[in-house]
Amino acid sequence: MQQVETFLNGTLDYDKLIGQTGPCVYPAGHIYVYTMLYYVSGGGTNIHTVQLVFLGLYLLSIGLIFNIYRSVLKVPPFVMFFMCLASYRVHSIYLLRLFNDPVAMFFYYASINFCLYSRFSLASIFFSLAVSIKMNILLSAPAFLLVLLLHRGLYETLGHLAECGIVQLLLASIFLFRNTPAYLGAAFEFTRQFMYKWTVNWKIIPESVFLDRRFHVALLGLHILLLLFFLTRFVRSRGGLMRFLALMAPGKRKEVNAEDVVYPIFVTNFIGIAFSRSLHYQFYVWYYHTIPYLLWSVPAYSNQLRLLLFGLIEVSWNVYPSTAWSSANLHVCHLVLLMGLAMSALPARDVPATKKSSGPSTGTPKKLKKS
Repeated sequence: MQQVETFLNGTLDYDKLIGQTGPCVYPAGHIYVYTMLYYVSGGGTNIHTVQLVFLGLYLLSIGLIFNIYRSVLKVPPFVMFFMCLASYRVHSIYLLRLFNDPVAMFFYYASINFCLYSRFSLASIFFSLAVSIKMNILLSAPAFLLVLLLHRGLYETLGHLAECGIVQLLLASIFLFRNTPAYLGAAFEFTRQFMYKWTVNWKIIPESVFLDRRFHVALLGLHILLLLFFLTRFVRSRGGLMRFLALMAPGKRKEVNAEDVVYPIFVTNFIGIAFSRSLHYQFYVWYYHTIPYLLWSVPAYSNQLRLLLFGLIEVSWNVYPSTAWSSANLHVCHLVLLMGLAMSALPARDVPATKKSSGPSTGTPKKLKKS
């Protein structure tokens, strides 16, 4: 709120938007969101009102998430009930901490929903809005690009990418006109150094290693290798590279295979998180609601093992402050899930739409009709 007050007082140099927590390190969408919250809360004095706003945001997000799961028909209903009630940490992030992560994830899940209904212009706009609030959304950008290429062809994809760029330019224009280097340097700083005391996932290594640039490069290399492995498998399973490079969309398709959207986006997001330089507690919402989908994308795992992994991940995020044990536990769970995904067949493609569901399916995705 202090950064917002500085903005409302007329400061447009992004490196001068400073509060007690330091300078603003998020893109322009973050400033606009918290400006609205500033007015709603009477200048930041009525926190209860902001909590009610975040409660509404949480319920809307759950609705979007449930629709994604409904589209793939993969996860048993009792797991959805468990997902909604089990996580103290997620509820704290939404209703007590009031971070911008839930706001970014709302636009992220909305973008996925628009993809499911073939509304790719709206999907692109909402994806860009999510990026304008927090950059973690870029973890899914390679998969989002493939989804566009698969369903719309190269020409239309270029148009959708232009839509993403226009959103960024419009939101950031007042800051770019005043001081472009300051805005780009603060809002899109990829070399930012994280504090060791807040890391959830790397307490298993000494602080000197955690801060070492060579360690960061190694993580980036592993991230890229895993990304190439999974996305290459996905491209091959969907007709090969030439299909993705087709200039035009492959016919007047009125339906979208839900797995063609959800699988690549959720998996690439998870890979980025697994090899992150640092995860802080609020980052849990980046992937918490995708964990059931990922677990049930590994047919070889029993329900007992899936629930055990889900529970152990939750335990790791609830240890405060994080310890070497909690970090090690988190990495083991991530590794087991990654290995399961790597050894499992990809979801089937072009499966007939399911007319009526009497229960979850382990491998048959549902197509959604364009509305």
